[in-house]
Amino acid sequence: MHLAADPGFAGSVVVVEKDPTYQFSASALSAASIRQQYSSPVNVAISLYGIGFLREIGERLSVDGDRPDIGLHEGGYLYLAGEAGAPVLREVNALQTGMGADIQLFDPPGLQARFPWLDTEGVAAASWGRSGEGWFDGWGMMQAFRRKARSLGVVYVDDEVTAVEREGGRVVAVRLAGGGRIACGALVDAAGASGGRQVAAMAGVDIPVVARKRCVFAFTCRGEVDGSPLVIDTSGVWFRPEGRRGAEGQMFICGGPPSTPEADDEPDAGRDFEVEWSLFEEVYWPALATRVPAFEAIRPGRAWAGHYDMCTLDHNAIVGRAVGAANFYLATGFSGHGLQQAPAVGRGLAELVAHGAYRTLDLSALGHERIVENRPLLERNVI
Repeated sequence: MHLAADPGFAGSVVVVEKDPTYQFSASALSAASIRQQYSSPVNVAISLYGIGFLREIGERLSVDGDRPDIGLHEGGYLYLAGEAGAPVLREVNALQTGMGADIQLFDPPGLQARFPWLDTEGVAAASWGRSGEGWFDGWGMMQAFRRKARSLGVVYVDDEVTAVEREGGRVVAVRLAGGGRIACGALVDAAGASGGRQVAAMAGVDIPVVARKRCVFAFTCRGEVDGSPLVIDTSGVWFRPEGRRGAEGQMFICGGPPSTPEADDEPDAGRDFEVEWSLFEEVYWPALATRVPAFEAIRPGRAWAGHYDMCTLDHNAIVGRAVGAANFYLATGFSGHGLQQAPAVGRGLAELVAHGAYRTLDLSALGHERIVENRPLLERNVI
């Protein structure tokens, strides 16, 4: 969409999509949230741009007067930290607020006063996004981008890339499973968890991106948990409200880390979309009930599993021109941040392709060079 809308780009855009239903895409299965509470300036800047885009998405992605509505709810993120993590929250808060993010710090008494339904045992500090953070309809956003792109002349091809042709240091074409061949002046790898690393390998580029399964569980609570933000507990388990409170109570969704750290070291999860129900019963629910007493009595609901395109070097996206291939571009390895970073990354890649350089927001800190040089971009606020 961004490339097709760029007045400096005179070419055509083709998207090769192997699953036009998007049934297994990260965008469709994501919890679809946005935050500025990062520790690296580039991630804060990306999300500051992103929230502005989401607030104006009806205007920016309207087609023939039809304005998309993604139900943006700026409920905020609430990070809870113990004694060890409290200094980090205070340190990164100075960075975030200095860049214009609306983030408030709490000590335990202040936290209890603002969110009285929380048990503050073991919490030394907390950080809350008063505005600019929250959640939205990720499926709706993806479809809005797609519809706008089509209106600008972007062509979608239902097929799968099986080979990338190179001549010297440049990509010249891709070959498709259906037997077709598409010549190209530039190739962007945005295949994510389902093929980002594989497509890069076809172009002779190795990137540390693998699929990592995460499960999301829904439950309903009759107790009063009013005005809940998206809460990240000291245990790493997170929860947030979903929809409006009904006769049965308020629905929430939750998730968290794998059952053990070793679970993420297993071979690439591939097409495993089986829900690990024991995670909720044995790990997530106990942590939730400890932090929010009202969650001791809940009604479990549906659940689903999806995959992050995890960058194993540093859990940050790999964005920009690939080293060793002048016209091959990467937009993968988002590690769960893809939807919220999509507006800024789309704009940045469009600038690179059309103009040869970033013109608005410099995304070079996320570049492929750091991968080649084994130079991690450390991000301390990882969920």
